[in-house]
Amino acid sequence: MVIILVLLLLSFLDPSNQELSSRLTRTSRAPCAKGQACDPRQRRDAGGRGGVYEHLGGAPRHRKLYCATKYHLQIHPNGKIDGSLEENNPFSILEITAVDVGVVAIKGLFSGRYLAMNKKGRLYASEVFNQECEFVERIHELGYNTYASRYYRTSPPSASAGKQRASAERLWYVSINGKGRPRRGFKTRRTEKASLFLPRVLGNKDHEMVHLFHTSQKYRENLLRPAGRAERRRRRHRLAAGKAKETED
Repeated sequence: MVIILVLLLLSFLDPSNQELSSRLTRTSRAPCAKGQACDPRQRRDAGGRGGVYEHLGGAPRHRKLYCATKYHLQIHPNGKIDGSLEENNPFSILEITAVDVGVVAIKGLFSGRYLAMNKKGRLYASEVFNQECEFVERIHELGYNTYASRYYRTSPPSASAGKQRASAERLWYVSINGKGRPRRGFKTRRTEKASLFLPRVLGNKDHEMVHLFHTSQKYRENLLRPAGRAERRRRRHRLAAGKAKETED
């Protein structure tokens, strides 16, 4: 028994074995990408549960936010925010970028404006990025997300007000109602359909529009030109056709 223990100690002290083990450890570890943490424990989701989400890396995602009310969130060049029933509308293509853990900025890829919420709870499209453009992203059941303003919310009443009822702090969410119009933040709830958004990956037609936008100056000028009366009439016709198709389904 003593001889076996001595042989084991000698094998550990052998320099050739130590060199081999060091080579194995060097080759078994994959090189870390630049700007990323090597330890997977450092990549955690907003709740600290250890899940890995690609949007926490800071790289922008090109997505379309499809509301549970069947509208795609749109950011227009004139600063307007609304919803569209069109499947391939250029102003519904968004660029979502993480600015902090669980906090994102949502930018219209074609309009170049940021989704923002002011202190009155109104949604608007900002030309420059500011604190009103930061939204807390939370992942819920069935793949739907909610986006709440990071800085504006309804605070609970103070104890000195004389009211004994319990009231928790309520967040203000990005919301599109059943008519495609944005709701004011203080009127929204996390469990409402109007506040639930499904991030959709871009389709082939969407990628074609993105390619044309980046390569064709004429396409950009026509797209960003204010819509005339005929174009607005065509959009209303497409909208009515989309609603009629949904009722048939």
